[in-house]
Formats: sequence, C-alpha cells, structure tokens
Amino acid sequence: MSPSTLPKNLVEGYRRFLRDKHAPERARYRQLADLGQAPTAMVIACCDARVDVSTVFDAAPGELFILRNVANLVPPYEAEGKYHGTSAAIEFAIITLKVPHLIVLGHSRCGGVATYRQTVSEKIVPEQGFIGRWLTLLNNVKVSEPEVAFGEELAFELAAIRSSLANLRTFPFIREREEEGLLRLHGLHFDLASGQLVVLDRASEQFEALNAV
Repeated sequence: MSPSTLPKNLVEGYRRFLRDKHAPERARYRQLADLGQAPTAMVIACCDARVDVSTVFDAAPGELFILRNVANLVPPYEAEGKYHGTSAAIEFAIITLKVPHLIVLGHSRCGGVATYRQTVSEKIVPEQGFIGRWLTLLNNVKVSEPEVAFGEELAFELAAIRSSLANLRTFPFIREREEEGLLRLHGLHFDLASGQLVVLDRASEQFEALNAV
C-alpha cells in the first residue's frame, strides 16, 4: 500500500513509533512475538476515540487485552445465536489467556449512553440498525439515586458499568473462576476533562476516586 493512501498524521505517527518506541523495546516485542501474550487484565472499554486505554494506564505492549465497543457494554450470556464478538473476546481472555482481572471501563460524555438517554427522554423510536439494537442492552439499567446528585448523565454512565458487570457474572466460566478466587471483576469510570478515575468498591457498591499518588 502506498503511504499516500493513508492520512499523513498516521504515516508520521507510525514512523515515530518505529523510531521512538519499537526500536528501544525491540527485545520486548520479539519476546511477545515468540512467547505469545500473557496480559495482566482484560479491559472492556468504549470505542470512543477520546479514550485511549493503554495511555490511561500507561500500559506497555502485552499488558492489556482490550475489547472496545459502543458504550463498553456486555450482553448477558447467551449460548445460542451466531455472532457474538464481545462474548467471544471475553471467552478467549478468560478461558485461553486466563487473565486474573476483568475491567469494565466507562467514561464521561459517552455518546452511546447519551443517544440512549435521548431516545428514552424524548420518546424517540429507536433506530433498527446495529447501534439501536445494541443500545437496548441499557433498557434495564437502574440508576443509583444518590449518584443522580452528581448529574444524571454521570449517574447513568455509572449504572451502565454496573449492568455490564452483572451481565459478565451470567457467564458460567466467569462466575466459576470468580468464586474460585482466580478472577476479579472491576468497574471503572474515566473523566475525560479531569483525568479522574473512579473505581467501584465491591463492598459498598459505590464508586470511589482512585488516588493519583
């Protein structure tokens, strides 16, 4: 492929990557190629271009197994059907890679969540396309009343994270590994403007700020 067919910023970015990142870590990349991957965690994040998962966690190559979709949603376990991209990635991470941590990472100003809320509040008939059907996963989301005080948008984004975690626990192999202490599930929310990361505390079921220091 001629470089001219790609946006100039991508070509230049690739060249910087080869020079500044790949070359100094060539041994690490060769090891990853030869030995395969053993990521610390799987992260289910939104495909929003503003949320760069590896950058948020300052993660090195091979550390994170990342799945991105609209609004970082997880469907409940369903054995039937044909195409389950999200479920297939989860199955691979848990059963094959045996990741010890599974993270659902939501974020502020989520377009998918905003679209769903608009269709509900304005009683708009949802589009029957892929996105419209996908966002029906938010139909049964329950918002925490105390969190509404921080804004309905944020409260719904946090509720969506809880919903995805609940759906993850409908997968038999996730439930089994969690009960055996081999897997831990985490719910996180990233604020784009401030960079603040909040984490769902399993005991209190409340989101708490992750200290920067």
